[in-house]
Amino acid sequence: MNMNMLMQQAQKMQKEMEKAQKELEEKVFEIKSAGGGIVIVIKGSKEILSIQVDDELIDKDEKEMLQDMIVVAVNEAIKTVLDEEQKILSKQTSGIRMSGLF
Repeated sequence: MNMNMLMQQAQKMQKEMEKAQKELEEKVFEIKSAGGGIVIVIKGSKEILSIQVDDELIDKDEKEMLQDMIVVAVNEAIKTVLDEEQKILSKQTSGIRMSGLF
């Protein structure tokens, strides 16, 4: 593979990755945690759009536990987005051939 073809392939891949990143940033994920009692809606840009808490989980005597459950749910939502990013990256880089470089 000559250097010119390699550069063209790299530019094409960069454009495809930028497009995939923009699509991911607009994608909306809904993650349910605590048996569905907490629902996090998050965009691929990692912007949290909403947090819904089931009334049954709201008990002032259990405030600390509820806070812990919300932290777990938010972290789960962020992990979902990061996993999707990794899938996209793997898909975009799966066709790269590096033979002939070294």
